[in-house]
Amino acid sequence: MLGYMEDRYPDIEPYEFGLLEVTDGHVLYWETVGDPAGTPAVYLHGGPGSGSTHGARRHFDPGGFRAVLFDQRGCGRSRPLASEPDAELSTNTTAHLVADIERLREHLGIDRWIVVGISWGVTLGLVYAQHHPERVLAMVLGAVTAGTRREIDWITRDMGRVFPREWERFVAAVPANERNKDLCAAYARLLASPDLHTREEAARQWCAWEDTHVSLMPGWTPNPRYEDTAFRMIFARLVTHYWSHGCFLADDQVLNAMDRLSDIPAVLIHGRFDVSGPLDTAWQLHRAWPGSQLVVVDDAGHGGGSFTSELIAALDSFHTLNLPR
Repeated sequence: MLGYMEDRYPDIEPYEFGLLEVTDGHVLYWETVGDPAGTPAVYLHGGPGSGSTHGARRHFDPGGFRAVLFDQRGCGRSRPLASEPDAELSTNTTAHLVADIERLREHLGIDRWIVVGISWGVTLGLVYAQHHPERVLAMVLGAVTAGTRREIDWITRDMGRVFPREWERFVAAVPANERNKDLCAAYARLLASPDLHTREEAARQWCAWEDTHVSLMPGWTPNPRYEDTAFRMIFARLVTHYWSHGCFLADDQVLNAMDRLSDIPAVLIHGRFDVSGPLDTAWQLHRAWPGSQLVVVDDAGHGGGSFTSELIAALDSFHTLNLPR
């Protein structure tokens, strides 16, 4: 859960939506909300595998933005879903998602847009912008990540020092001979098992840990989406797929290419109490990015408190950027 619903703009329905065929048999669901003549923005959801929610529409001033939201490969209303044990995941990588974003931009006839990302969506947005800086007006990035092995190890191992009882349950689901190895890869194998019970138990345990390591944020309540068996399976399969492959990035790839973003203004928003995603990642990116502003939210963790208010304020500060080149 990121922020509180009352902080957001009123609920709104898309004025346009559709399905876009990309590559490798994937079809993406997309929608646009707000003003067709407004400043274009694209929203990149978290996960990988969370899908775009109705609440995400409410980050955008409907009178100022033409906001594009879509479900990344394998999740949400896109097809095929990643939930089946024989799902082909080799064509679901960071490079594929970056190409999908460009294809969607071209499909909608947008020249440049503001890139908005949350959590995993921050990593994806940064990689996209580093590949296509000429297409990015500005960036608003909340709960900052960079897709490094260090971040993945922190969540899957080091956070056991904070939640030792819950971490023992998380690790106990993995075969004993794999508990000192790559836990993401071990879970990915369990989630690809031909045995339904094995898959479902692995998804349940993975999502229980996901809910635990963000639970120190102010106002936290258990994420109701994890009660949905189908959502659990999609989410767990995609997160473990990406994390077991290092997010399909060279380590420190994002940080080492920050010079490509030097001309792009940005606001980075991060909760002071985001224990599962420590502030140092946002700090390092900010230090390497002269055009960025770092907002540390003192009453938030991985969301909560005034996180959403700060995200919306950052977006509102950019809604007049739809200017001629």
